[in-house]
Amino acid sequence: MNWGPAIGGGIIGALLTGALGAALAPRLIGPAAVRAALIANPEMLLDAGNALRARQYAPVLAANRIALETPFASSWKGAAKPDVTLVEFYDYACAYCRRSLPDVDRLLAEDKGLRVVFRELPILGANSVAAARVALAASKAGKFGAYHDALYAEGAPTPESVAAVAGKLGVSGTPQDIPEYESELKRNFQLAGQLGARGTPLFIVGDRVINAAVGYDALKAAIADARTRKG
Repeated sequence: MNWGPAIGGGIIGALLTGALGAALAPRLIGPAAVRAALIANPEMLLDAGNALRARQYAPVLAANRIALETPFASSWKGAAKPDVTLVEFYDYACAYCRRSLPDVDRLLAEDKGLRVVFRELPILGANSVAAARVALAASKAGKFGAYHDALYAEGAPTPESVAAVAGKLGVSGTPQDIPEYESELKRNFQLAGQLGARGTPLFIVGDRVINAAVGYDALKAAIADARTRKG
C-alpha cells in the first residue's frame, strides 16, 4: 500500500510556514539580530516550530485525542492508568527513533504516571512495512514490548532479523496483509498527516506536537507541561 500522499499536505504546510517565518523575521527585527540570536541559540528554531505546530494542530488533537492515546492491543509501555500519555509515531528503520529509545526508556523508568503509546509509521521502505506488520501481530499476542526492544537491538530491520525476533517470541515472522493491521497502519498515516508529520519520530503529549528526536530534557519538559495543564 502507498500511504505517502497521506502526509504530503503536512510536509508542504510545514515548509510554507517555515518559509514565511524566515521571510518576515528579518523585516521585523533586522537580519543581523536574527542571525546572531539563531547562532547563539539554535534551539530557538525548534522551540518556535513546536509552539507553532501545537497551535496549528490543536483542533486536530482535540478531535483525535482518544484515537491517538488508545493503543493498538499491547503497543504501549508504562502506567496502566496514566495521568499523562506520550504518543510516539515511529519506524524501525529510523535512526532518530533509535536515538530516542534510551530517552523514552529513562522517562518510563522515572515517571510512574507516564504511559507511552507506540504507533507504527513505516515510511522508510518495504522492510519498515514488514517490520510494522509483524509488530502488530506481536502486539495482538501481548508481546509488543519484547518485539519492539529486541528488533531495535538487531539494528536496521531485515526479513531475517524480523523473522528471528518473532520466532523467539512465538510469533509468525511472515508479514501478513490482515485487514485489522492495514486499517491500523492507514489510520496512523492519516493521523500523522493531519499533524503535519515530516518524518519520524513524531511525539504527541498534551497539546505539544514534536516532530524530531529532541532528547530526554525536551520530552521531560513537555510531559511536565502536559501534566500541569491537566492538573
